[in-house]
Amino acid sequence: MSDTQEVLVDIAEGVMTITMNRPQAKNAMNKSMAEGISAAIDEFEGNADIRVAILTGNGGTFCSGMDLKGFLAGETPSVPGRGFGGISHYSPAKPLIAATEGYALAGGFELVLACDLVVASEKSKFGLPEVKRSLVAGAGGVFRLPQQIPQRIAMEMVMTGDHYTAERMYEVGLINSITPEGKALDGAKELAARIAGNGPLATAASKKIMQEYKTWPHDEIWKRQQVIMDPVFASKDAREGATAFAEKRAPVWKGE
Repeated sequence: MSDTQEVLVDIAEGVMTITMNRPQAKNAMNKSMAEGISAAIDEFEGNADIRVAILTGNGGTFCSGMDLKGFLAGETPSVPGRGFGGISHYSPAKPLIAATEGYALAGGFELVLACDLVVASEKSKFGLPEVKRSLVAGAGGVFRLPQQIPQRIAMEMVMTGDHYTAERMYEVGLINSITPEGKALDGAKELAARIAGNGPLATAASKKIMQEYKTWPHDEIWKRQQVIMDPVFASKDAREGATAFAEKRAPVWKGE
């Protein structure tokens, strides 16, 4: 897949890195960047050799939110069916990691919340400042944040619109690990490699269960989980995993 000027894509060792590339605007989201991310997600979904994706930003900033100049000009930085930034309304079947440096604010923070895992540099700042401009964090922030951290902490963040440090977000369980400044992408790639070595059918099924179980009726949880698990246990990969363990070698996954 070819890179666009505003979204750079790299694929190596089963990991796709999607880089927001508007550093002159602190990677503020505009329509073309949202479309570029959405196109990269299409490639991620459609290529069985890509096991994990990372979303990051160029120039020491993750994403400062919506491009207000574009907003005032009537532009919507979203993609039909995918939402803000091409991912706020859509979660790929495979794991998606955010690697943050600098600011992840407003819509930029909502992109983080749409990812499955987060690696942040020690200088990262997070927040939903929409209320300071009489706006609402409508790309998932006001309902995803209390799903991912304690309700009262989420309420404080949304009501104040203040910025919060990576250390604080680690304390409340929002991010997985903190790296030195400039090393978030390296940290995310290390995490991605640990995931990419596992069975792709199993990781996708496990993600699906973790995303959906809270909406299942209590008396149907085991049954619904079984429906998702059965094809994995019956797969060639499951046999390969057991065989490789017995033969003391690394498994060779086929995604079948």
